Amino acid sequence: MARILTVPSDPPPSFFVRIVDLVRRGGLLAVGTESSYALAASVSVPDALDRVVRSKRRPSGKPLLVLIGEQSQLDSLAGVIPSWVHTIVNEFWPGPLTVIVPAQPEVSPVLTAGTGTIGIREPAPAFLRSLLRYTGPLTGTSANRSGHVPCLTAEEVEAALGHDVDLILDTGPAPGNRPSTLLSVVDEPAILRAGPVSAEEIQRVLSKIGLLVPVKGLP
Repeated sequence: MARILTVPSDPPPSFFVRIVDLVRRGGLLAVGTESSYALAASVSVPDALDRVVRSKRRPSGKPLLVLIGEQSQLDSLAGVIPSWVHTIVNEFWPGPLTVIVPAQPEVSPVLTAGTGTIGIREPAPAFLRSLLRYTGPLTGTSANRSGHVPCLTAEEVEAALGHDVDLILDTGPAPGNRPSTLLSVVDEPAILRAGPVSAEEIQRVLSKIGLLVPVKGLP
């Protein structure tokens, strides 16, 4: 079974050393986000990405979202993006907005599912962002078998995925909020999944910089 490691309120840099080593060796973590626990693996270790897919029993052809610890990490994953995208992420990151952007050519097809695009988010929890600054970008798919309810506690992750995950970082109960809004910025801005950030809020930000292209919402 996976080891559960309780995360202190203000972890020192030494707390992250073994976690970073595990991630670099292809380890699979579970960690709390602002919605549920997520399966976190290095985006640059192919075997680790395969483990995420196997652990979730995820159907082929579905992309994996990626978490970053700061906006500077966006450049390693995203291709050319319009300048107004930075205005959006400056407004809503860290927070529950995932932007779908063109992917760099070297990004794993496990992450893009062959679409040429990748979903990226800077999450709100301070510990998770600190972790991501040490490890680099990690996957952010929910910790559960495909089709099952996402896990909200370390104990639920252990019961559901304990034989597949190497380390569960216990950050306390996740709040169970709605998953992040998915916003495609590949062409015109379009909401692909409704979430905490609405099309109207995004439109308001774009209007401030004089971008009058309407944000396509869901029916």
